[in-house]
Amino acid sequence: MPTADDVANWMFSEVKSKRWLYQDDAAFTIERQFGTAFVYENDNGNTAIGKDVLKAFRKISSDDVVWESGEKAWRLREKHDTPGRQQN
Repeated sequence: MPTADDVANWMFSEVKSKRWLYQDDAAFTIERQFGTAFVYENDNGNTAIGKDVLKAFRKISSDDVVWESGEKAWRLREKHDTPGRQQN
């Protein structure tokens, strides 16, 4: 039985190998590969990644991954990025 940590590790692996992980793609794949326990339906009716998964992902990737809000995707940190997780 997979755990939130397993899903977070998958997400981190995807970002490292592909350099980008789009939120919608991740939610779809998580639901399909790991099950509905790791996603939920948000207020807009879309499939969203569970908060426990996101917390575990943030913990293991905080120094290496940033969130591009315009793209709605995580990507590897680059030299020019500002401090913090959120980038514009």
